[in-house]
Amino acid sequence: MFIIETYSSAVLLCIVTMLCWGSWANTQKLSSSSWRFELFYWDYAIGIVLASLILAFTLGSNGTQGRGFLADYAQASGENLQSAFIGGVLFNAANILLVAAIGIAGMSVAFPVGIGIALVLGVLVNYLADPQGNPLLIFGGVALIAMAIILNARAYKSISNAAASNKGLVLSVLAGCLMGLFYKYVAASMAVNFAAPEVGKLTPYTALVVFAVGVFASSLVFNTFQMKKPFSGAPLNFAHYIVGSTKDHLVGILGGAIWFVGMALSILASEKAGAAVSYGLGQGATVVAAVWGIFIWKEFKNASPETHKLLNIMLLLYVVGLGLLIGSK
Repeated sequence: MFIIETYSSAVLLCIVTMLCWGSWANTQKLSSSSWRFELFYWDYAIGIVLASLILAFTLGSNGTQGRGFLADYAQASGENLQSAFIGGVLFNAANILLVAAIGIAGMSVAFPVGIGIALVLGVLVNYLADPQGNPLLIFGGVALIAMAIILNARAYKSISNAAASNKGLVLSVLAGCLMGLFYKYVAASMAVNFAAPEVGKLTPYTALVVFAVGVFASSLVFNTFQMKKPFSGAPLNFAHYIVGSTKDHLVGILGGAIWFVGMALSILASEKAGAAVSYGLGQGATVVAAVWGIFIWKEFKNASPETHKLLNIMLLLYVVGLGLLIGSK
């Protein structure tokens, strides 16, 4: 199977992860105006599963190092399969809340608040489980990112009505708390040495497939409930999904595939970079999403000069914080 050989290569892949995770939500904005995010999410989950299988039977089944996907799945212990599956369920619960927050508050708010919290919590959790890197630089970077989250929340509240502001921020915070926990379960299921994986442990490609199955299986519960009890708008049923256009379905699948490519690269990079740094750098997607929301989708076009100043400081704090994470190892 394909694995990463150097720390510099791992950092490069984490940067691609950042771009993928910060850009996939644009596909939701590219779908029809009548295509609700609850309907979009079915295709998004399908895109994740399809991408995981393609990767498993290509990069995960060729090469001289590690174990091929099918052989690896056959020898995996139930405990490790369960851990990767739980990671998928936790991620899915968080991501549904995040997508709802994007629909209410926009990319430039939901990502910095939700993913910012996930970054802070995820780096701490993953560092405690696998302490790699300079702790002063890691925690210094996390502190700057936490400050950026506070500034972004203040900027958002200045342009929103109270009801929408509170709902958007609450959903973002809940999404972030759950999002910060899922990565640990996926990382715990995998072998420490990808080239010579321990018996019973999973290679990255197997862990990613089981994770993807967890995402899709939990969507049958979470997204079905969300359609019946939506955060905003009228209830939906599966008839609404079936009559969607080919473009809307393909855009959703593309969104899931883009997100999954980012996840796969982050997991592959985690062996050389460490789980805390790999996850933390990937969550720099917050900056990418904020740039999309602020400068491309003009989500703050009517904001005051003072609010734009807060947003610029927020972006600067994020960039410096991420720089400290990169320099921590």
